[in-house]
Amino acid sequence: MNRILSSFFGALVMMALIGCSSHHHRHGMMGGGNGDAYWQKGQQDMEGLINRTVQDPEKAKGVNAYVGEIIKELKESREQERAYHRQLYTLNTSYTATPDEFSKIVNEANIQRAQSSARVLSLRFKMKDLMTADEWKALSDRMVSYSGRYQHGSAGAKTGY
Repeated sequence: MNRILSSFFGALVMMALIGCSSHHHRHGMMGGGNGDAYWQKGQQDMEGLINRTVQDPEKAKGVNAYVGEIIKELKESREQERAYHRQLYTLNTSYTATPDEFSKIVNEANIQRAQSSARVLSLRFKMKDLMTADEWKALSDRMVSYSGRYQHGSAGAKTGY
């Protein structure tokens, strides 16, 4: 159940961050959002949403700090995931590679992903603890609404903004 919750929140945060920043891909951002500018833009967008939602400036500062930690974790996890994929691609070139060699890499990647999800989930609860229930709901609604602006071509894309 924890993995489902952490995956859901991780997906929600990623959706917001990617959604907030995806319009930059058309304008020369290379690597599908790999650069620091991509993550920085997502963090700035989240900071704006938080600052408009959390009434107490000190609490907003704390929430923004947790978002920064979540972004750092997501960046690191993404890089680790890519490293595991590179290992699999390299191993795949070996005619004599055994199933156990592949399983070892896949298992390590799964463990890393679960640990990262647990860290993000922990940060999510710390973030939530700084906010009121109304602020949490408002921020969540704004994240979904904001990210929906950038779902190009999807049935759920917002229009008229």
